[in-house]
Amino acid sequence: MRITPITHTCKQSKLSIQKGVGLIEVLVALVILSVGLLGIASLYVTALQAKTTSLSRMKAVILAQDMADRIRANPSGLNNYALTISTTKTALPNPDCSTTTVICSAAQIALYDKYQWDNMIYDTTRGMNLPGLVSRSITVTAATSTTPATVTIDLIWQEKNSGDLTYTLQIQV
Repeated sequence: MRITPITHTCKQSKLSIQKGVGLIEVLVALVILSVGLLGIASLYVTALQAKTTSLSRMKAVILAQDMADRIRANPSGLNNYALTISTTKTALPNPDCSTTTVICSAAQIALYDKYQWDNMIYDTTRGMNLPGLVSRSITVTAATSTTPATVTIDLIWQEKNSGDLTYTLQIQV
């Protein structure tokens, strides 16, 4: 006698097996897409902050180089370029060395150079101003028998979300 197994075949359509799975796949894809878009937005914000910081650093380099060029052009007035840490703008010196009718000494030219440099630092119309409160100093170290005089120019400014940033330039005169 032969026994044949009884098999129950349940005929379900493929559609009934897939019920709800498509919706879950869509939700998972939306979550992955959202995370990716948040990452792109974060990268964009970081790039904007880096651009602002690099622009400020470039301005600081240009301003420090400008003062270094002024000092190199007037080595006789070297000691008059010294500036302790300051956040206040230098007043217009007397006499005004910008006119051709006045003959200025090396010390007076140094004072006028500091005045013009401050105008560049704080003038918002030319686009060279640094953000926040700018602190600057110029330290002059006298020459010795073996070393030339050195000048250290420091610029410190406040960057949004970065705190205080510093640029230091040291030159030999």
